[in-house]
Amino acid sequence: MEGGGRVNMEEGRRISSGSVPADKKYEGVTALVVGACTIAATGGLIFGYDNGISGGVTSMDPFLRKFFPDIYRKMQLPPDAHTNAYCKFDSQILTTFTSSLFIAGLLATFVASYVTRAYGRKPSIFLGGVSVLIGAALNGGAVNVAMLIVGRIMLGIGIGFADQAVPLYLSEMAPRQLRGALNMGFQLFVSVGVLFANLTNYGTAKIHMWGWRLSLGLAFVPGLILTLGSMWLPETPNSLIQTQGIEQAKDMLQRIRGNFSIEDELHDLIEATQTSKMVKHPLQSIMQRKYRAYLVMVVAIPMFQQLTGINAVAFYAPVLFRTIGFKSNASLMSAVLIGVVGLIATILSMVVVDKYGRRFLFLQGGLQMFISQVIIAVILGYKFESSGDGSISKGYAYLVVVLICIYVVGFAWSWGPLGWLVPSEILPLEIRSIGQSIAVSVNLLFIFAIAQGFLAMLCHFKFSIFLFFAAWVFIMTLFVYSFLPETKNVGIEEMKNVWNEHWFWKRFSIEELSKPKEISIS
Repeated sequence: MEGGGRVNMEEGRRISSGSVPADKKYEGVTALVVGACTIAATGGLIFGYDNGISGGVTSMDPFLRKFFPDIYRKMQLPPDAHTNAYCKFDSQILTTFTSSLFIAGLLATFVASYVTRAYGRKPSIFLGGVSVLIGAALNGGAVNVAMLIVGRIMLGIGIGFADQAVPLYLSEMAPRQLRGALNMGFQLFVSVGVLFANLTNYGTAKIHMWGWRLSLGLAFVPGLILTLGSMWLPETPNSLIQTQGIEQAKDMLQRIRGNFSIEDELHDLIEATQTSKMVKHPLQSIMQRKYRAYLVMVVAIPMFQQLTGINAVAFYAPVLFRTIGFKSNASLMSAVLIGVVGLIATILSMVVVDKYGRRFLFLQGGLQMFISQVIIAVILGYKFESSGDGSISKGYAYLVVVLICIYVVGFAWSWGPLGWLVPSEILPLEIRSIGQSIAVSVNLLFIFAIAQGFLAMLCHFKFSIFLFFAAWVFIMTLFVYSFLPETKNVGIEEMKNVWNEHWFWKRFSIEELSKPKEISIS
């Protein structure tokens, strides 16, 4: 690395002995920070748009006729007592189209981990945008299923890079008193992307024969926004101190914190870098006992986020609404409504997260999702199943939509944004990149599994699919109550103190026995 400095033994002792005040504050909210976090957060558009677009496209008749004619023929059959309405969309090829994006992203995030650690957060964000541009072009111009799937794989690579780097970038750039709100910008743009996708599907469904091409091809827009925006982004001080040195990190801290003192934050970065320089194999290091709390959280939180069932709803909301009796355009409009509700709830979460904390939102949102899912299952079980012809009355169908909106609100102000925020803010610098990659890969793995299996589960579980996800919501709410400490207003490089004081995780804490007398960070 170039342009760095050296940390001597006296400075290292002063930092580690606690001479830096425990109540130190990382202040400074500059236009540069707000602008950079806003541009970086647009990476969420990619994730949201590609999540939302596939469900609507796969409910469009021209798309089904061209690529999945067997499903189209099933949809034209009149309902009767001998037809399982839940099974009309059950096709492994169709689910492979949807879920191939996420298995590609899962693999790409580990490549992104190396790029992010060795070269910085900014290059990973740029590569993610470029990959999305390629995938959007392939999907929009697809002439066969293979071309569709290759395009989805390129989109998945873009998501793997963006999801790995963007939450880290946001957590590292934001001052701690606004870290929750600024980091949640990622989920805000995810919600915007979902809404944009649903509105696009609703509009393009009226374009005969080629509307689906426009829906898939418009993924080019969020890809272009991220690619061009990443060229302007400044690198984070945390990354600069790893890749270039103290002076560069100090200069960037002064730029993004304005006129406020940066001494405390710079000292914490230096200390974190001392530890980081001793970690040669991050994947092996994160398996050590002293990192057990972090490893559990970067696996459990993204896993639970997907086991809420949200992506089953996001992928297949139009399909689900057609299943319970809505016509094609009505089902797409219902999905738009869900997108609007989710966006509003995410904005509300951004307003309150740094005031009420992460645990409160996790617990309240979990309770709300659990209750709404149980009621949906009861309605579908008694009304949809007892109709005899695989249909449901209009009144109860609208009630299901309302309950799904209540469920989406619960997710959008809790597990949605917090599922990205908490893993990215708790990780020590030395394992931050690999830890975020694990979090993203677990997230995408479970999205893949649910996307691959949801239509078959819907076919066999029927209304009980909502009870399945409700049971997981109950489990994850208990998990948060028992094992997740509050992390609001804690400096990102001071986070270890929270875990060292937790009733359960403190037993895994191991203080470093010694440090080198002199550590080069140049």
